[in-house]
Amino acid sequence: MADEVEQFFTDIAKDVGEMVESFFEASEEIAEQMQTVFAIEFEQRLGELIDPILEAYLGMELVVEETAHPMIHTVEPFLNDRPACVGCRHYHGQTYGGTMLVCGMHPYGWEGEKCPDWQSTWQE
Repeated sequence: MADEVEQFFTDIAKDVGEMVESFFEASEEIAEQMQTVFAIEFEQRLGELIDPILEAYLGMELVVEETAHPMIHTVEPFLNDRPACVGCRHYHGQTYGGTMLVCGMHPYGWEGEKCPDWQSTWQE
């Protein structure tokens, strides 16, 4: 009788062990699926939140650049010692290969006080 009782408890322990192992495997699969779904959902929600902010920021950057353009073209020539170019819409002022391109009409800038091609940066 003792052998049968021992065998009974051994079988129960074995069955319980298998059930616990199956439970852990199932819970791992569920956890992985939840993590995948959560990650995808999180990325989508984050994208929905951040995309409008980025679009607004980039739009704002363009607006600021367009707004500052007349001011830059008014101040920059003065800082580069080009008084005839101050406030001219044709002023470029970028350096290429160590040489500054002042504008398309006068690549090295106008030497006199008043450039004949000068046009205001400020729109009327």
